[in-house]
Amino acid sequence: MPILGTVEATPSQPLYFKSLQELDAWIPGNAGNRYDGIVRYKARRSDNKSENRGKLLVCHDYKGGYTESPFARAYTFNFWSTCDTFVYFSHQRVTIPPPGWISAAHRQGVKILGTLIFEGGGEEDCLRLLVGKMPVSKTGQVDQSTSSLTLPLSPYYARVLAELARERGFDGYLLNFECPLAGGLEQTRALAAWITLLQSEILSRVGPHGETLWYDSVIFTGQLRWQDRLNSLNLPFFLSSTGLFSNYTWHRDYPALTAQYFLSLDPTLTGNALGTPSQFAPKALQDIYMGVDVWGRGSHGGGGLGCYRAISHIAPESLGLSVALFGHAWTWESEQDKPGWTWDKWWEYESKFWVGPVVGTVDVPEAPQRKDEPECLHGPFLPIASFFPLHPPPEPSVLTFHTTFCPGTGLAWFVEGVKVFQSANGWTDVDKQTSVGDLVWPRPKLLWDDDRGDEIPTALTAFCMNDAWSGGSSLRLTISCHGSEDEMAAYRPLWLPIHSVSLTLRDTYEAHAIYKLDSNSADCCDTEFALAVKPLPGSLEDFDCDITGSATTELAGGWTKLTIQFTVARSATTSSVFQTAAIGLVIAIVTEEPTQPLQLSFLLGQLNIAPYLPQSFREEDSLVLWADYNPMATTNVRPAAPLLGALSWEVATSFPRVTAVNITSPDDPLSAWNLQPTVDWFPSFLYFNVYVQPFVDDWNVGKVEKAVWIGTSGSDGQRNGFDVVPENLPFSMTGKSKIRFYIQGVTDRGKVLKWDKCAFVDVSL
Repeated sequence: MPILGTVEATPSQPLYFKSLQELDAWIPGNAGNRYDGIVRYKARRSDNKSENRGKLLVCHDYKGGYTESPFARAYTFNFWSTCDTFVYFSHQRVTIPPPGWISAAHRQGVKILGTLIFEGGGEEDCLRLLVGKMPVSKTGQVDQSTSSLTLPLSPYYARVLAELARERGFDGYLLNFECPLAGGLEQTRALAAWITLLQSEILSRVGPHGETLWYDSVIFTGQLRWQDRLNSLNLPFFLSSTGLFSNYTWHRDYPALTAQYFLSLDPTLTGNALGTPSQFAPKALQDIYMGVDVWGRGSHGGGGLGCYRAISHIAPESLGLSVALFGHAWTWESEQDKPGWTWDKWWEYESKFWVGPVVGTVDVPEAPQRKDEPECLHGPFLPIASFFPLHPPPEPSVLTFHTTFCPGTGLAWFVEGVKVFQSANGWTDVDKQTSVGDLVWPRPKLLWDDDRGDEIPTALTAFCMNDAWSGGSSLRLTISCHGSEDEMAAYRPLWLPIHSVSLTLRDTYEAHAIYKLDSNSADCCDTEFALAVKPLPGSLEDFDCDITGSATTELAGGWTKLTIQFTVARSATTSSVFQTAAIGLVIAIVTEEPTQPLQLSFLLGQLNIAPYLPQSFREEDSLVLWADYNPMATTNVRPAAPLLGALSWEVATSFPRVTAVNITSPDDPLSAWNLQPTVDWFPSFLYFNVYVQPFVDDWNVGKVEKAVWIGTSGSDGQRNGFDVVPENLPFSMTGKSKIRFYIQGVTDRGKVLKWDKCAFVDVSL
């Protein structure tokens, strides 16, 4: 969470577990509702065109994990629309993805996995995993010698790990066994069976989307021998899990050999035979993820900007294998110590890696050639996204779409266009990350909104960290128009796609966009902005978008809000009820001197899409009902201190007064009031801003507008909670007897509650 100060609150629950013994001390349910604020997984709409294409798994290994800080800038991942599964990786025994990363992935319809890892010295825990938690009392088998038994298999840790995933809100595990198993076939047979127990428990507790992914390491003999592909030595583990993550030192022919081997398997093994019991999940080529190390450690093509060389052999579009990209934060870690390095330079490098350069070509270092491998010729650079289809976020009726184009890091914090916080060193909070616009990088694709043939203007995109409507940033979009002699050049209507969206045909939606013209653009031309929904750039699909209502509202600080209600339909007969589209802006530029070049620059601060409900269904008024404060007791980590504690609050809704009831008899076909819809109508909140203000004396406190913002909720997984650290308060407590905290909600449609709908709590010192 962006917060004022320099001291982080002490976590109330473990971030990870270093051993299974530590995991034994964890008590399921002991966290209460601590993690209720984590966004739960909602699947994207499946696209028939990508059913047989390989998928992308991104494995995040950044400086050992758990390094994000509210007081510094760090790597954040923002290209979710290319990604199907995200793994949060560290070298702890049980890696739990941080709450912010889980919510960020789920907002984009991406699964996120933790990691269960056993490296050198982990042999004892590998055995413990199978036999389960051991008792402290003397015990044994009745009338039977244990020497007659093979290695017993207990479901204990499968249940615990699945329950951990359920409570913390993530979707399964990457299983990484990188130490030899001394029990040989007996132990590996039990391990393969244990994986099926884990997957069964995850399906039961997490949901049908849960995953257990096997990393290519130990083979069925118990030896640690990376295979770099699927073969008979690691097949039992692949069949027991939901997929294989191959090691990344494979030769160029290994992807083809892997596909060939998989297709040679008996369909009864892969669950694809007729009559296969429903308990067996069928396997596909897409369940095999060929590893690619971005650091290039033995990876074909040399890693880095050369990762495309390896992916070209995996051929996710034609061959159908999937890609596991490991260590993508290379773009940050490999560059951060170079002279002149800045966050903006990193973003340029990062976006080049994922979606390509703004202009020109990319020079890629020559790939190292192995001694035993013939020369492999590759074409010019290709960005990662070019190998995978674009995936819109979940349908807005399933998960309301909201973005302020925040990459999860920033320099300040804004509330309705007002800067309430300026950070000295910047901040990182992945929970506050929203989509950065999946159709505007590396640069927007401008199109004419009519049929003219004049040269299309160009556009550039950049983050603006020092002016935003809400959150940490906005997008600065700059349009450059050439001078033109065309007779229609005085009026130039442009279509600027911003984001992909999945819509249900014939459903009605409401969308909002908030923008602001840069001051230096107001004099060069007249402009008119409109919000629109059209086919994706380059798409051959056509549909009709019926805009049933629109409005323009002037907001404070020069910002303007555009609103439309719309329905999408297709004229052609189709079996699908969904449509992938683009939402963006139609910008009409009017100039008296069309022969002169001009440049138009504006900020885009917010974009929302949600199901449209008639006004009669939207009578409720959201509010923060109450707030409370609980001091923190002394712990083994930190002693109790004044104003060291936790804020909590509750939200509610209220309805207008029923002023007249026109029912005169029991037979009147009328309702006494407007009813609520059966959809999920109760207000949902993205986060809460927290403010503080000292009393001027024992009884009086100043106006709420004078309160100081001290942070936002959410990054630790709490729905309605905020941990107060006294060192972070913006004033000395000397001579003060009472302070007031304010809780201000921000709804999932981006609406900031007015102060009369917010709550406060007074705390005496």
